Amino acid sequence: MPGDMEALERYELPEGQILFSALPKEVLSEAIQDSHRYPVVIVCGESLVGFFILHEGPAIAEFTPNPQAMLLRSFSIDYRHQGQGIAKQAMLQLPEFMKSRFPGRNEIVLAVNKRNKAAQTVYLAAGFRDEGRLIEGPIGPQHIYHLIIA
Repeated sequence: MPGDMEALERYELPEGQILFSALPKEVLSEAIQDSHRYPVVIVCGESLVGFFILHEGPAIAEFTPNPQAMLLRSFSIDYRHQGQGIAKQAMLQLPEFMKSRFPGRNEIVLAVNKRNKAAQTVYLAAGFRDEGRLIEGPIGPQHIYHLIIA
């Protein structure tokens, strides 16, 4: 979409959220250079309102042994668009997006910091399951959540 790069440069997250998710401009170049990472923008109307990366391949083995899974990384909604239900809607639409763009994939996994209660609420409301597994992340323990794509 024209203007995406400009919108990603202006993307805002409050300090408390940057602790848990990187700004798109901080992770985009690495994702573009890695053939196993797929940056995705979330658009509402004419505005870019969110961002995430889907990651596949051997590097995600610490999150799941499933070779047909993809890891959801760096998910966020621009601060100026938060509180409108966009995060939950995006997560609810993710399985259909996956089926259309990544046929054959049967699971989405993600790591969410144990202290990030707001994100946990969104993911659980969108159907992700917490199977009780924790891994050590850069700023503390992270739950591993799973969503089976039927």
